Amino acid sequence: MSRQPATPETRSVRLLKVGEQVRHVISDLLTRQMVHDDVLTAHAVSVTEVRMSPDLRHATVFVKPLLGQDEDVVLKALRTNTAFFQKEVAGKLRLKYAAKIKFLPDESFDVAEKIETLLRDPKVQRDLGEA
Repeated sequence: MSRQPATPETRSVRLLKVGEQVRHVISDLLTRQMVHDDVLTAHAVSVTEVRMSPDLRHATVFVKPLLGQDEDVVLKALRTNTAFFQKEVAGKLRLKYAAKIKFLPDESFDVAEKIETLLRDPKVQRDLGEA
């Protein structure tokens, strides 16, 4: 029997809780400017979501710089400082294994904006108005 892909509805509560704890630790480090990096100090970065692997050994961290400015530069700075984030998360959460962190851009805001643009299209408005 094949295993279904994990969706937010089917992931375990433990994975969600640990992911949220990791998100808080990384957000706190960025907010307090604990990372000694000029790029990260100069930009406000939102940690929108953290997805943990089922064995809690890998954390995928989705980030978005404020207003989406310099996203590539910010991601490069975050990836450069990955070891620092892993050490801090491992020290604060005291899990059995230190999670390997991977930073990815959060595309959900771009997708939402694209959907909004489509819904504002006059042709779509006309079709919605007739329903």
